[in-house]
Amino acid sequence: MGNEMMWPSRELVIQQEESTLALKAELHRYIIEQLEEDGLMFEMERQEMQPHVHDYVRQYFQQHKEVNQHLNLQELVAELMDEIVGFGPLQNLLDDPNIDDILINGPKNIYVERSGQLSRISLRFMNDQHVLRVIRRMISPIGRRIDESNPMVDARLPDGSRINAVIPPLSIDGPCLSIRKFKKEGLTADTLIQNGAMSVAMHQLLRSCAKSRFNILISGSTGSGKTTLLNILSQYINTGERIVTIEDAAELQLRNGHVVRLETRPPNSEGHGEVTARDLLKNALRMRPDRIILGESRGGEVLDMLQAMNTGHQGSMSTLHANSPRDALVRLEMMVTLAGFTSTESLIKQIIATALDMIIQVSRLPNGKRVITHIVEVQDVADDQIRIQELYQYNQQTEDFLPVDAMSAHLRKKLEEGL
Repeated sequence: MGNEMMWPSRELVIQQEESTLALKAELHRYIIEQLEEDGLMFEMERQEMQPHVHDYVRQYFQQHKEVNQHLNLQELVAELMDEIVGFGPLQNLLDDPNIDDILINGPKNIYVERSGQLSRISLRFMNDQHVLRVIRRMISPIGRRIDESNPMVDARLPDGSRINAVIPPLSIDGPCLSIRKFKKEGLTADTLIQNGAMSVAMHQLLRSCAKSRFNILISGSTGSGKTTLLNILSQYINTGERIVTIEDAAELQLRNGHVVRLETRPPNSEGHGEVTARDLLKNALRMRPDRIILGESRGGEVLDMLQAMNTGHQGSMSTLHANSPRDALVRLEMMVTLAGFTSTESLIKQIIATALDMIIQVSRLPNGKRVITHIVEVQDVADDQIRIQELYQYNQQTEDFLPVDAMSAHLRKKLEEGL
């Protein structure tokens, strides 16, 4: 064998991890008991409590000399503090600015997304109850609950991050938690250009269109960057305009001076008190908005949004889940129909075509890179189809943004008048 290094087997590593998790669980129980016994549980902030927790850990090790003490004491105290006043194993992930999404599929399968790439990490919870305890700690300050009678919940953390949780019996392999982290410092247009998400010419066009009150729909898949682009375009709105935003979870970071932010509300545990995006949109029309920004079009509110675009609220914007501009138009038609609008397909197409000026398609490529793949002008209805004209298209092979066709005379005139 010589001096060959003997690596521990996978079984031994798993045993050590299980032993460490069990020790942390026992320490957590012991410290909670000590804090409650000393009357410190609800009286101290984290910084004040930490030295006490440090003393309790040392006290525990003195009482249990047989316990393996190979763990770093400072790291152990920090983890225990996360369990007591933070969000347990997730706290470091939430504090990491390079992580965009956190996905928990049961206690032993945790994934994070960095720079568009999803990867599994070694972090683990102790068991299902440990995951459930963290979920409940997240949602309790906002008055939400999760249990067998209410096994799904959507919520927003105090920092703006969005969470969705599903627990058994609906999730088969244990509690599942999805977290979309909120970035305090939103990406800028310069950052998108530097990252190759769009060209300088495309940015100049989009900035001019936003200023000139084009009605814009941003289409793309989950996590493709729709809200990021909507945030950037909203910065070009004249500060004298009154904007009303409507979102399921407030993510937009508009810096305009005159903004009214509205957020939907889910039903309570008895099924009452729900306020939908459509409710808020109907109310927004009574608030004298110059523009309406709908965070996401996903249901009956689409009909009201299109009508608003057609009745004087020029420059309104929204996002929608779709894989291409043509798919986005099909989804709009479907949602207008599901909203209970009883009319011919031809009229529905006409409403959409006259309401929208532009569709911007954003995509996340297999390598995690986010790009604007299409900018199209919505024109009119011909041969029972909504006509669109491609203005820019992304070539994935050359990674170039290619101008395709010129903007129509109608929109060029609108652009000139707006500028």
